[in-house]
Amino acid sequence: MSVKIFERPDIQDFLKVLSGLDKDGGNPRVKLIVHRIMSDLFKAIDDLDITPDEYWTGIAWLNEIGAAGQAGLISPGLGLDHFLDERLDAIDEALGINNPTPRTIEGPLYVAGAPVSHGFARLDDGTDANGHTLIMHGTVYGADGNPQPGATVEVWHCDTRGFYSHFDPTGKQAPFNMRRTIVADEKGCYKFQSIVPHGYGVPPGSPTEQLLDALGRHGQRPAHIHFFISADGHRKLTTQINIEGDPLVNDDFAYATRDGLVPAVIERSDEASIKTNGLTGPFAEIEFDIYLTALVDGADNQINEQRKRAAA
Repeated sequence: MSVKIFERPDIQDFLKVLSGLDKDGGNPRVKLIVHRIMSDLFKAIDDLDITPDEYWTGIAWLNEIGAAGQAGLISPGLGLDHFLDERLDAIDEALGINNPTPRTIEGPLYVAGAPVSHGFARLDDGTDANGHTLIMHGTVYGADGNPQPGATVEVWHCDTRGFYSHFDPTGKQAPFNMRRTIVADEKGCYKFQSIVPHGYGVPPGSPTEQLLDALGRHGQRPAHIHFFISADGHRKLTTQINIEGDPLVNDDFAYATRDGLVPAVIERSDEASIKTNGLTGPFAEIEFDIYLTALVDGADNQINEQRKRAAA
């Protein structure tokens, strides 16, 4: 038997009380958000006839997500990060802003404070024996279409095992391995040498994987490289590129793949290219130019201060 009580006046009054809407103190914005979320949850319990056992199973899962530090992992997995990007795109469209380089999700594994290099950086430390050398380069352009000398390109990616430095459960990687901040040269160019990253999945047996299994979904990501790009007078761009040819490039559990973010990967084996890049053997090359957008009324209307992190 299904019983519905959400619309009862006493329940509606109760929602106002638990959200603090009947009191003068507190944060009005927080009150508004909590009232809406709790109203939606109450209504879902009513409409779906959610049992106490199902509810407390959900609470136990939330505790496991928190204990595992995976809230930032399930967020993109449930499409929330992508939805936020879609909203930002819609806001930009309403403002008449075009984004030649699409934004996409940050992910939970950025670490601030990476070593700074000018023009060129070596990202990897050479210890990944399975790594295929990668040379990636491009130019950072401003809203006026001109190169941006001094623009900062923060870049980070995983190794061939799918592990990031600072989050490597084996402890194998040195701090800031495959993480650098590159200051664009006088022509607005950046370049780095690293290895081609591999795709990876959510931790086996984790609460994130448990939910994805219940949804009949996988928890795998295609190989990708993350970027933050900043320049004076421009909005900070958060984006990532996927490695062309990865079988999951259009089946990312985190929904980060977007048109314009899968640049060509060119395999170079000719002596001239090898010599020009100071290498001793074949390598993969990616060229990726980045286009920034201007501040909106003098401010960055999309920067997210809450995502800042310190090195572990």
